Amino acid sequence: MSQPNQFALLKQKRFAPFFWTQFFGAGNDNIFKFAFTVLATYHAAEWGNLDPKSAGAIIGGVFILPFVFFSATSGQLADKLEKSSLIRFVKNLEIVIMLAIAVGFFNKNIYLLFSGVFLMGLHSTLFGPVKYAYMPQHLRENELTGGNGMVEMGTFVAILLGTMLGGALVAIPESGAHYVAIVSIIVAVIGRVVAGMVPHSPASDPSLKINW
Repeated sequence: MSQPNQFALLKQKRFAPFFWTQFFGAGNDNIFKFAFTVLATYHAAEWGNLDPKSAGAIIGGVFILPFVFFSATSGQLADKLEKSSLIRFVKNLEIVIMLAIAVGFFNKNIYLLFSGVFLMGLHSTLFGPVKYAYMPQHLRENELTGGNGMVEMGTFVAILLGTMLGGALVAIPESGAHYVAIVSIIVAVIGRVVAGMVPHSPASDPSLKINW
């Protein structure tokens, strides 16, 4: 059987909405996280008074914590629940998180911003297992390798673009943090709109009991 062109998947409803949902989510993580890291490092007196040498490590550690504590449970949820509904729930959660983060940016509230870092880590933790459970239901066997490669490529491109955009926005004099807040909300809303186009994906094991 000939191998399909993986880029052709971007034209198909069974893959494209899912791809762009993942893309915008990964990009948004890094717009916010990098911008906050820059502020906490180079403007520490205004943004948390952290040691500039350790600010990046602390923010990264807080972001990773949900992966440590909730990855197994997230995997169970991806098996138990219908996947497109779970994806939309995660994207709704992202909008709420970004609204809270916006309040943190506008008010220079370090507690809200660190809570936002943790919750965006949780957002990514919940979404992670879904992408591996979703594709085998919608891609043929000879498309899976290409589909996985496309998602990984899209994720790394989104990380790069999100980091660049976060850095560019936060560098705007006087109101850079405000622009980061606004753009993060817009990206979250776009991600939710695209997530609404993800096709129905039945639960793998609806009877599964969740072990918290």
